[in-house]
Amino acid sequence: MIQQIKSTIGRNLTNAKGWRTNRKIVVIESDDWGSIRMPNSDIYSHYKSLGHNIDSCPYCKFDTLANTEDLNSLYDVLRRFKDKKGRHPNFTFNTVMANPLFDKIRESDYTEYFYEPFTDTLKRYYPNEKVMELWRQGIDEKLIQPQFHGREHVNVLAWLKSLKDGNKSVLEAFSLGFWGIPKSLYGSNLSIQASFGSYGSQQLEFYNDNIREGLQLFQDVFGFKSKTFIANNYMWPEELNSVLSDGGVIGLQGMKKQKIPQHNGAIALKEVYTGKTNQWQQIYIVRNANFEPSQMPKSMDNIGTCLKAVSNSFLWKKPAIINSHRLNYIGGIHLGNRLRNLDMLKTLLEQILKKWPDVEFLSSDELVDSMSIDRKFKSAK
Repeated sequence: MIQQIKSTIGRNLTNAKGWRTNRKIVVIESDDWGSIRMPNSDIYSHYKSLGHNIDSCPYCKFDTLANTEDLNSLYDVLRRFKDKKGRHPNFTFNTVMANPLFDKIRESDYTEYFYEPFTDTLKRYYPNEKVMELWRQGIDEKLIQPQFHGREHVNVLAWLKSLKDGNKSVLEAFSLGFWGIPKSLYGSNLSIQASFGSYGSQQLEFYNDNIREGLQLFQDVFGFKSKTFIANNYMWPEELNSVLSDGGVIGLQGMKKQKIPQHNGAIALKEVYTGKTNQWQQIYIVRNANFEPSQMPKSMDNIGTCLKAVSNSFLWKKPAIINSHRLNYIGGIHLGNRLRNLDMLKTLLEQILKKWPDVEFLSSDELVDSMSIDRKFKSAK
């Protein structure tokens, strides 16, 4: 009962401030597409056999690069549904544009970093599949819309330091072609997964170059600029907003608390809300609903909880921005993970359209465009 009260209060506080609309907009923001995590089930078992307990980490258990079966299965569900304008649900694919080149990093004795576009990683993982053709098909059908989630999903400087320092857990993961292990295994307050999670002049210089290269790679791969950005682990120094703005980013995805790394290693929390702007006139859009069944107990009513959050969003005349990471839709390691969660996604979308038949499905960049147009219209009145 107490937890339900806290959840209700939290939903209302998240939606109380900021931009409002009479439209019933639903956006589904899905992070981590393009990034490697656990290469396959054999690597998972091998790493466990070395004495590392990763069973409690759902990302290690379920998450890997999406293959053609993963994408086709997701698309099949999305094609079943249309909003009042005849549009399918459109997943915002927050995409990591590159992955490390492990062999070249090893050859440098962990002193230099090298990367490859995620499109090359896909060819290595799935040489007999045409995965990128499916990405482009999904974009053309407006089933998915890529947006920028960073150049890679690893804090390069912190990772290289751990490797050079001889951290056993990190080195053994590296030898197997991945890095995404729980912090408890390498004993650091800084998550290696948080690409922009530390602070200092060296880090800021590296981050700025990282973002410039990542945004250019995004445009080279997809043929358009990313209008929005979501930082890995929701953590980035605010100084990076300038280089993001220079690269065409006008919207910042995230949660209601932005995590800002400090000089002393601490993390400051800054409250944001949908419609808030910063000095570069970038618009924040805040996730106010969750659909994360792979990360939650099976006993939890993921669908009902998400529907309550959508309802509260509409009560406050806010877009419902649903947080739903890639790992929920991946079956390459555990097929049952994808099958179960796609069935739940299907039920969730059915219920949304049943309860709110006038709903509109938008991607994150379309939402930011709509908010910008609305603001200009109101300021001109």
